[in-house]
Amino acid sequence: MSEAGLSIAHLPWGWIGLLVVLGLWMLGARNRIVALRGAVSTAWQQVDAVIKARQQAIGALLDAALPLLTAERGAVDAVVGAQIQVATAAEVLRKRPTREEPTAVLARAEIGMSSALARLVALIETHSELRYETEVKAQLRALADQAPRLAFARESFNEAALRYNAAIDQFPTRLLNGLFRFERAGTL
Repeated sequence: MSEAGLSIAHLPWGWIGLLVVLGLWMLGARNRIVALRGAVSTAWQQVDAVIKARQQAIGALLDAALPLLTAERGAVDAVVGAQIQVATAAEVLRKRPTREEPTAVLARAEIGMSSALARLVALIETHSELRYETEVKAQLRALADQAPRLAFARESFNEAALRYNAAIDQFPTRLLNGLFRFERAGTL
């Protein structure tokens, strides 16, 4: 055998054992991080389902209330614009829910949605003919039911993201971030 060639027979058993332990540790750490990333994705699916249900309720509310809110077009346009922003941000996040930047964009869009929706609901409350409209009442009830579901889903998502972030920030696991392209997850 040439001097340049190194065979496994020339390595001391201690080095071989160290390499095996290191390889097994890397495999275990990677699998743990991948499982935590999967938990973030699962939690995102819950948030996404509530966002979709809320979008449908808002659409139905606008359809029912729009004929009577012709003078309040600014409030309606604000809700429609906020819906578009939330839908766009959610679509981006759907592809990879563990990315920090799209999560921040969705969080900002959700703030805009809350504000626009609160304004619309307040306007509906001031119009007596809308308050007692059956379809409007049903959609307002649906929106009210979505709020705690969304809060719970967000909390689950944030907890999963924080566990994932803590795991990838922990030494020595953080040494694997570049190798396996683990990146920080955002919170809502």
